[in-house]
Amino acid sequence: MESERILLMFYNRDEQALEETVNEYGVLCRSVARNILGSDEDAEECLNDALLTVWNAIPPAKPKNYCAYLLKLVRNAAFDKFKARKSAKRGGGQTTEALDELSEIFPSADNVETEVEQRELMQAVTKFLEQLPKHQRDLFLCRYWQAMSISDLAAKFHMTENNVKVTLSRLRKRLETDLREEGLL
Repeated sequence: MESERILLMFYNRDEQALEETVNEYGVLCRSVARNILGSDEDAEECLNDALLTVWNAIPPAKPKNYCAYLLKLVRNAAFDKFKARKSAKRGGGQTTEALDELSEIFPSADNVETEVEQRELMQAVTKFLEQLPKHQRDLFLCRYWQAMSISDLAAKFHMTENNVKVTLSRLRKRLETDLREEGLL
């Protein structure tokens, strides 16, 4: 219900919508960006970039799920900043490790020939995630969408770090098997 109220404020071009967004979703957005970049200052910058994008996009954009829309913008801003850092030979966050774990399964963007193939791949991943028990799906998403560290995952899911690593490894292998069976790899 809060999202609808904030969206209405955006449609009315009420600048209060930005403050309400930060109050409602700021902590979560900063957390996602911080997990990727390893820096509070960079996380704040990503949130601000996302807020500017939202302000410029709504209206006419009408996101069905405002929180997911905002998180995607923050995550994209964080990955853009991470890529810029990486090209400048600077490190940061858990992103490299998390992406390396998945790189064995997914082809690079340069190898994916068409947007249709990318959509099919994402639909297959979504289907895979929907079939997982909630605990495993949440673990997978926290690691590979929010880029949480293994130690943070262990604490959040009340598991040992080794158990987290083994579970994620098994999930990646299952995903790879599913994608191969569907002819996507």
